[in-house]
Amino acid sequence: MFKVGIIGAGWIAEKMAQALDPLKDYCVYAIASRSLDKAEEFAGKWNIPKAYGSYEEMVRDEEIDLVYIATPHSHHYPHTMLALEHGKHVLVEKAFTANAREAEILLKAAKEKGVFITEAIWTRYMPLSHKVREIMESGIIGEPRILTATLCYMMEFKERIVRPELCGGALLDLGVYSLNFARMYFGTDIVKTVSNVHIGPTGMDMHESISLSFADGKMANLQAGALCLNDRQGIISGTEGYIRVDNINCPELIEVYRNYELVERYEKPSDMINGYEYQVYECRRCIEEGLLESPMMPHKETLSIMKQMDDLRKEWGVVYPMDK
Repeated sequence: MFKVGIIGAGWIAEKMAQALDPLKDYCVYAIASRSLDKAEEFAGKWNIPKAYGSYEEMVRDEEIDLVYIATPHSHHYPHTMLALEHGKHVLVEKAFTANAREAEILLKAAKEKGVFITEAIWTRYMPLSHKVREIMESGIIGEPRILTATLCYMMEFKERIVRPELCGGALLDLGVYSLNFARMYFGTDIVKTVSNVHIGPTGMDMHESISLSFADGKMANLQAGALCLNDRQGIISGTEGYIRVDNINCPELIEVYRNYELVERYEKPSDMINGYEYQVYECRRCIEEGLLESPMMPHKETLSIMKQMDDLRKEWGVVYPMDK
């Protein structure tokens, strides 16, 4: 049995509990909250054996194989460091940290401790995400040249979006998915970035458009926002056709077109629970093979994306307390 301990008992922890609950060889073994009552309530709902009223108490539990950090972006650094100091393997919810400086320190600490750590950007681990790459490489759409990706939700008044001390804004919450989508399929050799942003009353980015130019001539046009609903689509356009991905952060459907005619269609696996399970499968595989990072989300890529988002925020004047 692969035992996961979760730090934080909010909505995203619920998603992980839901993903692991039906599985035979995996379980959420422990939940930790700042409130023991909240931890016990969460444990009762999901049949979790251990409930802790402090994070430190949980990371001391020797039964735990992996700690999942499910707190806001602003708290990823201290909570991950706590787990690392106790020699735990860690899965850190995206965005990995508030900024690249924090990410660099954590990755160095994990390496020194000899423990596995990876970013829980769930898109990277999903079967349909890998299928997109396979389709691109098959040549069915010809040479890929332009990519578009958009992810917007109506989150105008959510605390984690509007509060600087929680690393608010659309970029770390939603834009990170658009950036990952572009980098997964067009690579990292970005030679030019042009962006536009709308800043909200609290100084946080509420929606943005980002255009990336790659060394080989490809372009990616990305949107993310917390002020509207949209189709959440990704389109990869080639010389002979295009790929349409329905929901860029959790791919549910892929359609392949040649000369504007639908020629292939792929749906999410019938046994998929909610998508969170795939990142835990990968963590277990890496840990059992003695790997310190996952090839699906290398440390270098996590750090590079954090630096990319730091640069965008600097250009926009979006500042978190952790930046100072």
